[in-house]
Amino acid sequence: MSTKDLFHGSDVEVIAGQYDMDVHSIIPYASNVNPLGISPMVKKALLDNIDAISAYPERDYSSLREHISNYTKAPTDNMILGNGTSDLIRLTFDIIKPRHTLILGPTYGEYERMAALHGSKASIYMLKDLDDFEIDVDMFVKVLKDDIDLLILCNPNNPTSTLLSRGQLDIILSTCKNHNIFVMIDETYIEFVNDTDSFTAIPFSKKYHNLITLRSVSKFFAAPGIRLGYAITSNPDFLAASDNSKTPWNVNAFACVAGVMFEDDHYINLTKSLIHTERNLIYSAMSSRKSIKIFKPEANFILIKLLKEKQTASDVFEHCIRNGLMIRNCTDYVGVGSKFIRFCFLKPEQNDKLVNTLLEIV
Repeated sequence: MSTKDLFHGSDVEVIAGQYDMDVHSIIPYASNVNPLGISPMVKKALLDNIDAISAYPERDYSSLREHISNYTKAPTDNMILGNGTSDLIRLTFDIIKPRHTLILGPTYGEYERMAALHGSKASIYMLKDLDDFEIDVDMFVKVLKDDIDLLILCNPNNPTSTLLSRGQLDIILSTCKNHNIFVMIDETYIEFVNDTDSFTAIPFSKKYHNLITLRSVSKFFAAPGIRLGYAITSNPDFLAASDNSKTPWNVNAFACVAGVMFEDDHYINLTKSLIHTERNLIYSAMSSRKSIKIFKPEANFILIKLLKEKQTASDVFEHCIRNGLMIRNCTDYVGVGSKFIRFCFLKPEQNDKLVNTLLEIV
């Protein structure tokens, strides 16, 4: 595959340039970022600590690690910090050096791109929309063989917004352990799930040393510019290798200051309540339309298949962007095709505007 830059849901500037629009006039439904913006605690902390830019951050990031540990209940010794999840995905490939990578798809294209950059053969186990992109675990584990070095799962998955249960993960991890397959689970969207604690793979780190779980503050905490990601693993070899290979001060001082976000319970609960309510309302409002197929969402975004014979995702994208609404045309997702769109849940009035605009054309 080509390693050229892939379209990203946050590329509002690119779209604004293509359509000769003011970037500030576009409402971004493609970026999947928390519509509440950054935590008030983070905003205050950054303003109060602006001088942090003039000093190096702590070399071991002990205070930031403590914040994350309290939030995830994971030991600080099992934690790896990175410059966003993209940095941690790269690190995983650097350390595992997989000859053969298996990816559960359709999913985020960065996994396949990173495999290509590292010379790893990438295979995709493609779920089908006829099955609502739901996995048959008994069938899936049959393809997990000794020749696979790395398995990548995105949970909840982007763009399908589907979710693997703890029981399904246990079966997959156990099978991978038997075949000496290392597993990377990307939980970028897990905090938008109704009951995060019942689905996160982080507790499995105690049971499986062949697991690394990735998270980011970009989406749920609306802080992509901070460039902070973290990973949890109990694999001693991986932890040692990460210490030897990481760049010193790879996380900036402002990311350390922003660690208070993990303590803002009011913001966290308000976000979960907003997304839960809007997710249910939008799913209910659009499910009755016979010209589209709605896939039940578990994250903060929803995937829709267009059923009108001649209508494509590009047609719907054009209609929305002309109204200043930027949704995600999913045509470039491998295994999805030209009939799928995705959009995230924003504030109620913004969601109403998008749903009404979509119903004009679909």
